Amino acid sequence: MDSTQLLGYIGALIVGLVLGLIGGGGSILTVPLLVYLLGYNPVIATAYSLFVVGTSSMVGTYQKYKEGLVDIKTGLAFSFPSFIAVYLSRRYLVPGIPDTLFSFGNYALTKEMSIMIFFAIIMLLASYSMIKKRKNNNTVSYAQPYYKTFVQGLIIGTVTGFIGAGGGFLYVPALVVWANIPMKKAVGTSLIIVTINSLIGFIGDVQTLEIEWVFLLSFTLISVIGIILGVFISKFISGKKLKKSFGFFVLIMAVYIIYKELK
Repeated sequence: MDSTQLLGYIGALIVGLVLGLIGGGGSILTVPLLVYLLGYNPVIATAYSLFVVGTSSMVGTYQKYKEGLVDIKTGLAFSFPSFIAVYLSRRYLVPGIPDTLFSFGNYALTKEMSIMIFFAIIMLLASYSMIKKRKNNNTVSYAQPYYKTFVQGLIIGTVTGFIGAGGGFLYVPALVVWANIPMKKAVGTSLIIVTINSLIGFIGDVQTLEIEWVFLLSFTLISVIGIILGVFISKFISGKKLKKSFGFFVLIMAVYIIYKELK
């Protein structure tokens, strides 16, 4: 194993830790890790990210469920429209994007570049959501009209399908703000949505891409170990402080990706 592979596997462990601690952000780490450190094409990287994050989140969901921190009904309500959007975007939208979107003189905006830049923009929005102070949410949760949940699920599902993200970094604030679920329960609930979205989205990729299963499964196994550790450590760490710190990290990563793609 060379140093690059070793760093990749260390990164996989960190991906799992982050998912276990804050219920999202796995793809924010996985995609840049696969693209910039391990040299994968962004389309392949986003596909692998879906499998890694989805499988790790499935383990995390079970861990959180045992603690009573998963609202299954709300999670499934968000999941249904989301996984439809994720699957369709991975099966048809991403493969249908032309290799070069447009060119201007010597400059060309490629499919790979557009995916990474859009990914960075979503990261900027996510970092703002994580850094911004929110009022304490200790009120009893209420059921919003299902048509709102359906539309919200479609929008987030399309976005996460395009960028190859599980969407936890979008679903946690969505569950807190829209569904009025307390933060700790929103983290656990987001994992069940991420699991369903990611794995169904990956099914769309399996039909269009060649998968390196040995690498993908070993990378995923290490991420699963990470999420088990992350869920355990989350019992002893303030979620608010951790989320804000991760928000600043995401902001730095987003700026870095934009710089790398546009330089």
